[in-house]
Amino acid sequence: MKNTNTILPILQTLLTTEEVDHIVQATGYVDKARKFTVHHLLQYWCAAASEEWSGYRSGADRAVRSGLSPVHYSCFSGKAAEVPFEIFKELFHLLVRKCNRETRRKLALPKELLLIDSTTITVGKTRLPWAPYHGERAAVKLHVALRALNGQPLSVTETVGSKHDSPVCETLENIDFILVMDRAYGKLERLDRYKQEGQSFVIRLRDNVHIEKPYTLRRQSQADSSVIGDFTCQLGTPQCRSTQRHRVVIFRDFEGREIRVVTDLMSISAEQIALIYKARWQIEVFFRWIKQHLNIPTLFGTTENAVYGQLFCALIVFVLLKWLFDGTRHGVPRHANLSFVRFARLLLLNDLSAEWLIRIQRLMSCFSRLS
Repeated sequence: MKNTNTILPILQTLLTTEEVDHIVQATGYVDKARKFTVHHLLQYWCAAASEEWSGYRSGADRAVRSGLSPVHYSCFSGKAAEVPFEIFKELFHLLVRKCNRETRRKLALPKELLLIDSTTITVGKTRLPWAPYHGERAAVKLHVALRALNGQPLSVTETVGSKHDSPVCETLENIDFILVMDRAYGKLERLDRYKQEGQSFVIRLRDNVHIEKPYTLRRQSQADSSVIGDFTCQLGTPQCRSTQRHRVVIFRDFEGREIRVVTDLMSISAEQIALIYKARWQIEVFFRWIKQHLNIPTLFGTTENAVYGQLFCALIVFVLLKWLFDGTRHGVPRHANLSFVRFARLLLLNDLSAEWLIRIQRLMSCFSRLS
C-alpha cells in the first residue's frame, strides 16, 4: 500500500470541517482537544475501516503512513471512548443525504424498494458487559434500511444484540417506499396498521401463521412460474387475528422451499411480488461485504461511544465507496470495467487504472461546484 489513504481526501471533500464542527456543537459535546479533535477521530476511524486495522495500537503505528497526524494509541482509545457516537451517526446520515441526490429512475413498480433487516456483531461477554447476548457472548446490532435501487443504506439504528428486530423496524419505516422484510417483522397488528396508513410492504409470513377465509385471485398463468398460490385472506387465529384482509402469495425458492409473503400490492402480478421478496437478498450481501471488507467484526473499544462510533464510521466508508463507484462506472470503457468489490479494493490500494481515476476527479469536481 502506498503512503496515503485515498478515502480520506474524498471524505474531507464530502464532509467539510465546518459541517463536522456544526454537528459536534449540535450534540452539545465540547471538544477541548487541539492535537486530536473529533475531526481527527473521524479520519482515524475511517482509516481503521478501509485499511482493516487490528486495534488502537496498530492503528496509531500505521497512521502516519496513511497521511494522518501521529498520536499515541492511548489518546486514540481515550478519544474514542469520550466522543458521543451520536456525532458519527449524524455525520453518516448527512453523508447519505448528500450521496442520494440523484435523478429518480422510472420503475415498473409503484415505489422504490426499501430492504430492512439487521446484522449482529458478537464478542466475548467480558468485552461488552453492557450488551449481554447469549451465554458467554455479548453483541450489538445494526438495523439497516437499504435502498434496493442503488444499494445504499438510507437509515441505520443501533441497539444491543438482545433487542428484538420487530419493534426497531418502526424507526426505519418510510411511506415513500415498499418495505421488504423477513418473517421477524410480520406482526399482525403492524400489517393492519401498514394497510390503514398506506405503507406498502412485502413481508414473509411465519410458517405457523394461520390462513383464514382465503379467496383465490384471478391470475394469468405464466410458463415456468414459481408461484403456487395467490389469494386474499385474514391472518391468525381467533385469539389474535388481523382485522384487514391481506394478499398472500406463495412461491417456491430456488431450492424448492415454499415461501409465503403478505403484501398490500394488488395491481402487480404474483410473479413480481415473488421477485420483490427475492430482492431482499441484496441486504444480506451488503452485511456480508461490510463485515469482510470494513473491519466491522474487530471492535476496538469496550464503551458504547467507541463501539458505535467505529461502526458508523465504517458505514461512512461504505457510502463513500458506493457513491464513487456508482458515479463513475457508467463512463468507463468496457475493457476497464470492474465489479464494486474489485473497484473498492483497487481504490484502497491506490491501484485504479487511469480511466477510473479521471472519472473520479470529474465526479469530485462536479460535486464541489454543486456544493
